[in-house]
Amino acid sequence: MDKHIAELRDLIDRHARADMSTSISGVLLARHDVSAHEQTMSGTVMALVAQGAKRLALGERMYEYGPGQYLVASVDLPVSGRFVGASPDHPALGFGFLLEPTAIAELLLQAGPGGGRQGNRPPPSSMLVSDAPPALLDAVLRLLRLLDSPRDIAVLSPLIKREILWWLMVGEQGSAVRQLGLADSHLSHVSRAVRWIREHHAVSFKVEDVADFVGMSASAFYRNFKAVTAMSPIQFQKQIRLQEARLLLATHPNDVTGVGFKVGYDSASQFSREYRRYFGTAPSRDAQTLRSLRSVAADVED
Repeated sequence: MDKHIAELRDLIDRHARADMSTSISGVLLARHDVSAHEQTMSGTVMALVAQGAKRLALGERMYEYGPGQYLVASVDLPVSGRFVGASPDHPALGFGFLLEPTAIAELLLQAGPGGGRQGNRPPPSSMLVSDAPPALLDAVLRLLRLLDSPRDIAVLSPLIKREILWWLMVGEQGSAVRQLGLADSHLSHVSRAVRWIREHHAVSFKVEDVADFVGMSASAFYRNFKAVTAMSPIQFQKQIRLQEARLLLATHPNDVTGVGFKVGYDSASQFSREYRRYFGTAPSRDAQTLRSLRSVAADVED
């Protein structure tokens, strides 16, 4: 295990880019020298830590995982988090692997009737942390070694990516991963609702209407949505609105009130109050900070 982690650290440290992208589709590498706090969307991803530790908050739930541990996020949700104790001398290093429902569905079909062992049981939490078994670490390492031999990526990476998916599907978090590939699973219904709310975040809605849209009773929808996301549908919409507002403030820093209205708030005071509670600062002050950061970035590019 220690040997696997040591090599994983070296590969990530050498190949990590500022935007986390790699030449292998669906593979991300993170290198952080500071423990900056951030509000972001989780994505549907398996995230493995090689060095340092990462702490995430989803609603009222807290998750922390360190070297040799991985987290699976089976729904794209708003989270807040940070790498703990990162520094230039000891950067946080992580591996990300995007989970594609179509690829999971193909593996389920290939595996036969036993491949989706859990059936359509109530969905697990959208985030879980586990210790990475040796087989999974070995597959991740073989995938990252391809970064040192680009010629082999096109042929070998699809095979190793399927292997990684398989180890995830039969591992401790297999239920959540398998449900991603089942079109009629409770998790897929919740995921559809999440997408709908994100696309219509500025519009007020009734829970009953969204439940009807995804084909569930209102009570079953509410129960499953909260089990997966740790939030009610309305709380989820609020976090999406606030994250969208921050993105808009980065490009419209002088129109705080307009941004609030654009993301769905009818009251400027309510927008300011909830923005401060979520981001820890008033939208007007945050807009100034974002404007300064944009100016610095522009100067660097010039």
